[in-house]
Amino acid sequence: MKKVLTLLLVIAVALLGACSSKEASSKTSKGNSDVQKIIVGTGTQFPNICFLDEDGNLTGYDVELVRAIDEKLEEYEFEFKTMDFSNLLLSLETNKIDFVAHQMEVNEEREAKFLFNEVPYNVFPLKVTVHQDNDSIQSIDDLAGKKIATTATSNAAVYMEKYNKENNLGAEIIYTSSTSDIINQLRTGRVDATISTPFAADFLNEQSDAQQKVVGDTLLNSNVYFLLQKGNTTLQKRIDEALTELKEDGTVSALSEEWLGEDYSVEF
Repeated sequence: MKKVLTLLLVIAVALLGACSSKEASSKTSKGNSDVQKIIVGTGTQFPNICFLDEDGNLTGYDVELVRAIDEKLEEYEFEFKTMDFSNLLLSLETNKIDFVAHQMEVNEEREAKFLFNEVPYNVFPLKVTVHQDNDSIQSIDDLAGKKIATTATSNAAVYMEKYNKENNLGAEIIYTSSTSDIINQLRTGRVDATISTPFAADFLNEQSDAQQKVVGDTLLNSNVYFLLQKGNTTLQKRIDEALTELKEDGTVSALSEEWLGEDYSVEF
């Protein structure tokens, strides 16, 4: 009988311990069981933005900014889920992730399906970009009759299409989905220009010997946002509140200068 009672006592203690362990595991690292986990989709192939460092750790401008926002929002715990860029929007649409952090620009197709936050965290100046040895092109009007490579549906493409039509520029716009293809076409002279940013040109020159330079005035300040599930206005509002605070205290500027080489959180 004593053995039976002892056994029952051991089982009861074990069950109590299991329940306590389960309860503890349900609490997040912020120490509050009511904290909501938010899955953030990002990539690993965009150096300085979202990539794996030499030790295999996920880092970069977008990643560290999301972590800073997470620190501001006690009711949420952000968890990164990495994937190929081509899978990010599908994962957002099918509710596998809650928002995307991958330098997302606004376009009509994305606006129809998703929700952007309202405070941009990058404002990239789009400029005419040419081969480093090309001195004949100094402005957008010098692109008359020239070949211009750009990414289809991008803000740069939309701007160039409109300018080309409204000003009878007669430029030939060549669409591609590959940055490496644009690099090769510009470097080999198959196209005369592209539309890019100082940050991208500097980075590609360093990493891929792209031999590019930006010229002329800023054509368009292209805003970059986080992309959320349609209707998730509560998370949108809280991200914007945290982002506004981080802009005001200098965190966004510091992260931009650290990872992008300049403060791209303000218009040029």
